[in-house]
Amino acid sequence: MIFDKDGNVTIITQEKSSIVDLVKNLTSSYNQYKNNNVIVNLTTLNKVSLQDIVEFLQISNQHRKAKHSFVIVTDKANLDETPDEIVVVPTIQEAYDIIEMEEMERDLGF
Repeated sequence: MIFDKDGNVTIITQEKSSIVDLVKNLTSSYNQYKNNNVIVNLTTLNKVSLQDIVEFLQISNQHRKAKHSFVIVTDKANLDETPDEIVVVPTIQEAYDIIEMEEMERDLGF
């Protein structure tokens, strides 16, 4: 797991271990990034299932409730099957676009 910071965005890249291990690590290290928007980059993984995406649901909901964005990046999952409560996009650029849009919505009070 690699943490990169870009302004108010923390990019977490998963390289080798399982999604379940990643979610456990994210939960235990939450204080490191709790005040930032988060991009979880899963593009290095060969396969990402719907169940893998759902593993992030609790931490995503917690982070979004704190008024921060939480976006998963993967082009290996079927985006039509993902729950509406979690944001999944195929590219890093789209993740940044989502964060920018959500920040504008928060600033406007939506």
